[in-house]
Amino acid sequence: MRFTKMQGLGNDFMLVRSQVPGDVSPLCRRLCDRHFGIGADGVIFVSPSRVADGSMRIFNADGSEAKMCGNGIRCVGKYLYEKGLVPKDRMMVETLSGVKALTLTVEDQQVERVSVDMGRAVLEQAEAPLPDGLGPGMLISVGNPHLVIFSDTVEDLPLSLWGPRIESDPRFPGGVNVEFVQVLAPEQLRMRVWERGCGVTLACGTGACASAFAAVQAGLCPAGRPIEVVLDGGSLRVTVSAEGDLSMAGPAVTVFEGEVDL
Repeated sequence: MRFTKMQGLGNDFMLVRSQVPGDVSPLCRRLCDRHFGIGADGVIFVSPSRVADGSMRIFNADGSEAKMCGNGIRCVGKYLYEKGLVPKDRMMVETLSGVKALTLTVEDQQVERVSVDMGRAVLEQAEAPLPDGLGPGMLISVGNPHLVIFSDTVEDLPLSLWGPRIESDPRFPGGVNVEFVQVLAPEQLRMRVWERGCGVTLACGTGACASAFAAVQAGLCPAGRPIEVVLDGGSLRVTVSAEGDLSMAGPAVTVFEGEVDL
């Protein structure tokens, strides 16, 4: 199987031009293993679409499927353009959470940045209960579920302690992504993330969108202006409209290409 290893702010993926195989969960667990496989936060299968320019399905490192991935879809846009599959700087990509519009910044035939219309966020719970020691969080859907927790400092928080406890809490059926967020300035957030099915990752695009949306809802950041979300792997810019529509912009990078025996 041929693949392209790509990353968005250190959130890394194997992209494969194929329909989803029948043994996808054990296959993704094996491929994503950083010691015995290629190593990645997830595997993205890219295929044609009847309703858009292309389609993506993403499977996490534990073999579970996610409906949407903000860093992953930027990589898909770069992949489709640079492989000559969709030779235009505006394209539509089908995901399990709907069709998303992408705008590519291209320099010398290389995609440097991708802006994604992420759709409208939904506030599911304004004060979701959390385990003892943490304040309430905001439960938000941006195609997948996110629990945003504001903190005075996120640098020293034990993500590996709190993340799995919250992800598997029975109050969140199916699990939840967990974002710890600190407001640095009215238009700047610091965010660290525990991703459902992956664990601690360097970045999460949908998590950055959920965090910016939560900050606007809480009156901590303004609507309609770009908010810089500083992640462990770099920064994304997220704009939240007054109605809750989300736009996210950030880089996508090709790491290497290869093939693996199945």
